[in-house]
Amino acid sequence: MKHKCIASILVLCWLLPGAAMAQAFPFHDTTLPIEQRVEDLLGRLTLEEKLSMMQHGTPAVERLGLKPYSWWNEALHGVGRNGTAHVYPMPIALAATFNPPLVQQVFEGVAQEALHKYAQSQQASRYGDNTGLSFFAPNINIFRDPRWGRGMETFGEDPYLTAMMGVATVLGLQGNDPEHLVAAACVKHLAAHSGPEGMRHEFDAMVSPRDLWCTYLPAFRYIVEQGKVAQVMCGYNRLNGEPCCTNDYLLNDLLRRRWGYNGLIVTDCWALNDCWERDTVIPRHKTHTTAALAAQAAFGHEVDLECGSGLAALRTAVDSGYIAEEKINEHVRRILSLRLRLQLEEKADATANDMPRNLKKQLSQQAEKAALQSIVLLKNDTVAIPNRENRPLLPLRQSGREAWNIAVLGPNMDDSLMALGNYNGFPERCVTILQGLTHVAAEQHCRIAVSHPACGLTQPLAKPDKRFWKKIDKSDLIVFVGGLSPALEGEELKVEQEGFYKGDRTQIELPAAQRDMIKGLRRRTGKPIVLVLCTGSAIALEEVADDVDAIVVAWYGGEAMGCAVAQALMTGPMNGRLPVTFYKNSAQLPPFEDYSMQQRTYRYMEEEPLYPFGHGLGYAKAEIDTLWYDAAARTVGGRLKGCATDTLNNKVLLQVYLKGYLPGEDANKSLVAFQWITLPLAVSQVPLADFAMPLEEYWLTHYDPYTEECRPFKYGTPLLLQIGFSSADKDLQTLPIVWQ
Repeated sequence: MKHKCIASILVLCWLLPGAAMAQAFPFHDTTLPIEQRVEDLLGRLTLEEKLSMMQHGTPAVERLGLKPYSWWNEALHGVGRNGTAHVYPMPIALAATFNPPLVQQVFEGVAQEALHKYAQSQQASRYGDNTGLSFFAPNINIFRDPRWGRGMETFGEDPYLTAMMGVATVLGLQGNDPEHLVAAACVKHLAAHSGPEGMRHEFDAMVSPRDLWCTYLPAFRYIVEQGKVAQVMCGYNRLNGEPCCTNDYLLNDLLRRRWGYNGLIVTDCWALNDCWERDTVIPRHKTHTTAALAAQAAFGHEVDLECGSGLAALRTAVDSGYIAEEKINEHVRRILSLRLRLQLEEKADATANDMPRNLKKQLSQQAEKAALQSIVLLKNDTVAIPNRENRPLLPLRQSGREAWNIAVLGPNMDDSLMALGNYNGFPERCVTILQGLTHVAAEQHCRIAVSHPACGLTQPLAKPDKRFWKKIDKSDLIVFVGGLSPALEGEELKVEQEGFYKGDRTQIELPAAQRDMIKGLRRRTGKPIVLVLCTGSAIALEEVADDVDAIVVAWYGGEAMGCAVAQALMTGPMNGRLPVTFYKNSAQLPPFEDYSMQQRTYRYMEEEPLYPFGHGLGYAKAEIDTLWYDAAARTVGGRLKGCATDTLNNKVLLQVYLKGYLPGEDANKSLVAFQWITLPLAVSQVPLADFAMPLEEYWLTHYDPYTEECRPFKYGTPLLLQIGFSSADKDLQTLPIVWQ
């Protein structure tokens, strides 16, 4: 007991300057159960102090030794908006890895860096936004339409893939001990939030029960139940008439009652203002006549914490009798519970030193590994080049003997800010694609003959002169680095130009300036062209695909993007797969404001896209030899036939889809499992690889039009599985099973 008392006093001494003489309380005792500590602390707070806890910027309570704390922090793909930090690929790129263990490792690294930055902020008495350990990530909205500017923040268009990547992110940030979190994750934005950005403060997403239950909600429910996420954020938009942050059906009926969620519910930042504020600049919902009534609708139900500045409105709602103090206590219990599980005070002192050099190196290597695995090869034609055998253009160094003279062109070739995406930190070093190619080319006995932007992202530059074309003529091939930029697509941007509007796109084709330059290069030189796309979303390439020999999607790849692209082009690996459909053109898309899934994504569209979800050529090839299904184990398995030429390029991604059960009601097909398979080397006498993938019952469901929900299949139901290498029927084999 003596040692416990001394420890409690020592903890209290550094809670606040001048608090050394304050009394120690039971809530300081970390040996007590969290619930007991919460009740002790709650009982010592005044009503005013409780209300102040319900805003994201929580003030100090000096008499109890509590420091200020901000719940608003970002870690979308690295610690964001808090100075120097490692920057990993954007989530859409991480989704392209189809590798949840890798994503979990990435966010374990993010959490470790966050601990150091938190301690440094505490040591410097910095308590504002972006200094804490509670993060508003991941974004698990479904990327239903490529025009949405924030789609780069998501894990793509598929509910299953989104859920797997979302759980990996949550586990990476929070760790495996629910009573002692490393950091706190937050899934956002509940629900059906995916543009338009220019209308988000007034937009009403009208969503059918089928689309809500089969597309927009499954990942949220799965991560709440399986990932034990600490926070859920409600979105700006309305859902079927009611703002998400005052939506009793979403927050109370579904989240609390049916899904059993008892964690923190937080509003998107200043979302409650949209309910009551009359604004001549920003159109808003205006669903409530006063701020106090909006506070009643949110806090009087299930919102625990407002990211915003509505404390006065909350106080008025309580004083007016709209919200009982017992309801306030309910909210504050959850807030205090998370605060104590985060061990904010203990961590402030435990890791105040600078991040060790070996950890920095490890995180840098992880960033490069993630970037490399995210790169997708869409096209790789066989080309005829003088003095070289006819073969697919990539990888460039197949035999180890080629000495290429490379022209590196395009508006994104040397742009480091593009690589960082949005919601980012700023790394100590960011390698552009030109820098990466220059370095790797020298190692591979190749040479960068010329580098030039050639055109802008959306506008032509001055007409190239004769010297430009002369250098191009001396090159063996052209690497054109184009695509988009976070300056054009993103969250509520002030961009209004042809093809782009306030962060969203109005058309999804590659901008005309780039198309024209690529066509001009092909027409004038006839040389092989590799098109490298830097993007956060699908780009329609129908008008330019035939003018290039290889197409690579590099996304916004983070600090090591340049190194990763250079390695992928030169030697490989090239393992990424599309987490979104690449449509042929804008005409294949329904109206942006229509939230019906009809004709959207691979699951519901009837037309053939240019490149399907799950597509990625890679440098390794295989085919399915046999398939089987074990009903008792609910496992699909089989054998692949194929071999690899080296250990660098020896993996293929096998994908399992459930074919729609009720035509017209269910999706055409839905991803239900995937697995990376390692192929034997060509020297092996048995070029076969076995696989087995268990299926989760959660994902084998069908839409019931009578109950208007997705339901599991009954035992004995005949189903069709499709197994293969992309979502396209031509890449899949069908396996009939009986669900038991």
